[in-house]
Amino acid sequence: MEAMTFMVNITSEQPEVLGAFYRDVVGLPQLEGMGPQAFLAGGTPFMFDGHSEVHGKAKEPQRYLMSLRVKDVAAEEARLKAAGVTFIRSQGTEAWGGTISTFLDPDGNYMQLIQWEGD
Repeated sequence: MEAMTFMVNITSEQPEVLGAFYRDVVGLPQLEGMGPQAFLAGGTPFMFDGHSEVHGKAKEPQRYLMSLRVKDVAAEEARLKAAGVTFIRSQGTEAWGGTISTFLDPDGNYMQLIQWEGD
């Protein structure tokens, strides 16, 4: 298989709320031509859509870890906390030299901010 693109599509009972959160609070740029809940995250299309069998908050948010590599975890965490975002992990240091902070989106999904040593 030659995959042309890797895309992430998160389904939700409230895709408009997630779209607004990732656009207005997190600050991801919208992906033109893919609808109002489509964004570009580090070159990867990142979208939100409804699904008839998805209800309520994420039941196992630790099952998959979405990650955004950023230049300054501390600054991004401070900016998001000031906007009312809840963090469940703050600037944890990894054995491989990285720093990770993890926040919750409106559906309770985990999103990690990652900074590698040397970034």
